[in-house]
Amino acid sequence: MNAIGDVIGNYWWLVFPFSGAIFGGFRAVGAANARRVDRRQERFRLKQQAKIAAAEARGEQRVDREAETRAMSKVLAEHDEVDRRWFAYETDVLNLLEFPMMTDMRDPLTTAFHRAKRGADSLRPDTASDLVGNRIAQNTYRGAVHDYGVAFDVAESEAKRRRQGDFSDAEQHRLTRAQSLLRMAMDSASTPQERQSAYRRAREELDGLVSLPVVAYAQIERGVAGELEA
Repeated sequence: MNAIGDVIGNYWWLVFPFSGAIFGGFRAVGAANARRVDRRQERFRLKQQAKIAAAEARGEQRVDREAETRAMSKVLAEHDEVDRRWFAYETDVLNLLEFPMMTDMRDPLTTAFHRAKRGADSLRPDTASDLVGNRIAQNTYRGAVHDYGVAFDVAESEAKRRRQGDFSDAEQHRLTRAQSLLRMAMDSASTPQERQSAYRRAREELDGLVSLPVVAYAQIERGVAGELEA
């Protein structure tokens, strides 16, 4: 112990230079620990930011899907509305005979309308969500429905302007007789025999004059009592 004490007593002055190194070591250790803490905090911050970004992305994706579904639902509704306007002619033969151009495939406007309808129908999805995520298909279908609506508006406006004006006086008389006979065929107050006879005579008047949709004739036939004779 005395020897150690002698060494310390003789070399006490060495404490000062070594103390700087010792304190420097302590500071280095403290700085390293601080950097580790900072790195852990930074990693935690980055993880939290990644979680927030992922949640926001999911939210945006959900909103986009909902927005696209609403947009496609609107297009489907527009398609249905044009169909409804056309079916008002297709299923009402008396109305159709007032504006025969609507089924006259010799007229370019009528042909364009029916072509646009087939195009829109061929692209129509079963549900609005079927096209979500496919912008190309959405835009293609939206454009087809727009063309369908425009083509129908143009054809209908021209049909109403011309009405039966493309027919000669004799042909207009035939149309008028056919309309009267069809009203009798659809009149439940008439006897089955009268209705059947009126329907056959109406078909004869329209033969070669106006081409009516099959669905129009089918509707009349369903309303005529009894079996129609060949």
